[in-house]
Amino acid sequence: MTALPPGATIGILGGGQLGRMLSVAASRLGYKTCVFEPAGDCPASHVANFHLQAGYDDVGALARFADAVDVVTYEFENIPTSALDALEARRPIRPGRRALAVSQDRLTEKAFLTDLGLTCAPFRDIPDLAALQAALADLGTPAILKTRRLGYDGKGQVRIDSADQAGAAFDAMAGADAILEGFVDFQREVSVIAARGLSGEVVCYDPGENVHRDGILRTTTVPATLTASQRMDAALLAGRILNALDYVGVMGVELFVTPGGLVVNEVAPRVHNSGHWTQAGCAVDQFEQHIRAVAGLPLGDGQRQVDVVMENLIGDDMDRLPDLLAAPATQVHLYGKAEVRAGRKMGHVNRFTAA
Repeated sequence: MTALPPGATIGILGGGQLGRMLSVAASRLGYKTCVFEPAGDCPASHVANFHLQAGYDDVGALARFADAVDVVTYEFENIPTSALDALEARRPIRPGRRALAVSQDRLTEKAFLTDLGLTCAPFRDIPDLAALQAALADLGTPAILKTRRLGYDGKGQVRIDSADQAGAAFDAMAGADAILEGFVDFQREVSVIAARGLSGEVVCYDPGENVHRDGILRTTTVPATLTASQRMDAALLAGRILNALDYVGVMGVELFVTPGGLVVNEVAPRVHNSGHWTQAGCAVDQFEQHIRAVAGLPLGDGQRQVDVVMENLIGDDMDRLPDLLAAPATQVHLYGKAEVRAGRKMGHVNRFTAA
């Protein structure tokens, strides 16, 4: 478990904004980065040392990528299994493949979490329309029908408010495997950003309180409105998941706060949008923490130093950029995306709200 020396190269699968910010964090610690991304002119390519542009089905390119790096990590979870097979034979992948297998399929994820004794929303596997109709009769409405794989930012899911909407909702899945999740009466949604190192050391950041609109995260506020007991429970819960997966790296754990306790919504085996506040609020942010973990370095100080509100800049929010740049106590992070589109995350801001 020797730490990577300065000058080593960290390979990152995916070239989006998370890969961009991971590359910046790696450079501060003296590492080089090589991004594997099929698209050209991606956000991470602007700051990484190398960009290998190829598809995930290009076995030769994957081999060249593996030979050029010392360890492989990733910024998104939906990496084809065949690509992982090609890479794992040559270089360590951190976090490990079990975390990917769990998070890539919502049904597998729910089963894993409930097997740990954690509480999730009630759920049912939906292989066909008859199963959906039976599940709605059992769980009631409202409920959410989701694809088991590949959904994000509100995509791949349909809200069902009455049983007569079952047919249309099932058709909207377009033949994809699906899962039905029952309604959770929650007071607020929070997330915990947690990290685990090669030694098994675990560090958790303060829970952040999240507000979504149209299925997309809009703001994360720290500190969240939680009791001391709820904060402790959230951290212990996250640590339990990390240890069960023998995890190495940063993970985002989304939770619903209910009168009966904390309910796990989902986990993300990577740095997470709701952890961007750590760039302004902590000595060591989530991106540096992830690099430290996968490189075998000691984990850093994740204690919150100030109160922060993180706001995503989505689509036309970019029209506010001049005002945001002039605002006091505000950090602006832009992702270098050339085209502004509705629903597209273009950047984020972190506002200090207290000392």
